[in-house]
Amino acid sequence: MDFSVYFFSANDRNDFGTRYRFILDVARFIDRHGFTAIWTPERHFQEFGGSFPNPAVLSAALAVVTENLHLRAGSVVLPHHHPVRVVEEWSLVDQLSQGRVGVCVATGWHQGDFVFYPDHYAERRRYTLDNVDTVAALWRGETRTFPGPDGRALDVRTYPRPCRPELPMWLVHTSNPQTWLDAGERGLNVLSLLTSWEKLEEDVSRYRAARERAGHDPAAGTVTVGMHTYVGDDEQQVWNEVREPVKRYLASFMTQKRNDDAVSGTSRGTDAAEQDRLAELMAEDYYSRRSLLGTEDKCAATVERLRAVGVDEVACLIDFGLPFDTVTRALPALDALRRRCAARPEPQPAGRAAPERAEDDPMNWYYTT
Repeated sequence: MDFSVYFFSANDRNDFGTRYRFILDVARFIDRHGFTAIWTPERHFQEFGGSFPNPAVLSAALAVVTENLHLRAGSVVLPHHHPVRVVEEWSLVDQLSQGRVGVCVATGWHQGDFVFYPDHYAERRRYTLDNVDTVAALWRGETRTFPGPDGRALDVRTYPRPCRPELPMWLVHTSNPQTWLDAGERGLNVLSLLTSWEKLEEDVSRYRAARERAGHDPAAGTVTVGMHTYVGDDEQQVWNEVREPVKRYLASFMTQKRNDDAVSGTSRGTDAAEQDRLAELMAEDYYSRRSLLGTEDKCAATVERLRAVGVDEVACLIDFGLPFDTVTRALPALDALRRRCAARPEPQPAGRAAPERAEDDPMNWYYTT
């Protein structure tokens, strides 16, 4: 199992400069200790993830302070960009890093983000899928034709040329099961969060089958699953430390989702008390069975379960609201977990019991109610 670190940021109450220095410090540590990659997202115009308007810019900084880490966008929201610009920016980062770039593409969903290209919102999924091949072709050095001034067609070949001829690409999955099939058919990797163990196992199987039907090696695609992560020595102490930060993280997400629903006229009208209750349930569920929160034994059992359902990489989401110094002090414990799981240990008891049925998953309740 590969281990990477995933930034998303529940809020930016801290000074921006402090946060960026924290990210660089984490990158230096995991670069020295055998982690596979570091993921940085694209977020706009809101507190939830507001430190990350451009993952290419941040990855350029990461490129010059690391030597081994793969530098990945998690994700580039493709409908916010012209594909030529995506290839130009990330080719530059690929040169700075000597060939360590990977890009996950997303369709976007928050309506306020589409100030860049408002016309892309309605067809954002189609725009994303249609332009995946364009990005890959431009990366390889092929020429593509685009509309220019006065209706003229312009041929474009991008510079600088990247170090590697093929760009590793992921497609982000949030809730649409078709994403797994689309990724498999196009030979892309998948980046997902865990909402249900049963659904994850089923989706990975469908993804491998789709790859095979399309003529791709079914075993070659990388399935990466992001998980809230904090490893400590005592389970109760870890729960006490992470409970409120995880609740705030989830509440921030739900507030953003509710605001976007209000704009689109699909708001569920949850009040503050209901949202707090739901965040509490979700935090319990995350801790119990859908995270790397807890002792090394508990987390190792979760990693082995991920491996058993066909996951190739766990992306450790470490910036969900804990103080930066708390996170950095816990990095050696996370590295110990990584080293242990590389040795394929026998699964250990997972600790807290939790419901296994998909219909008992509070995150599913939130998405489907």
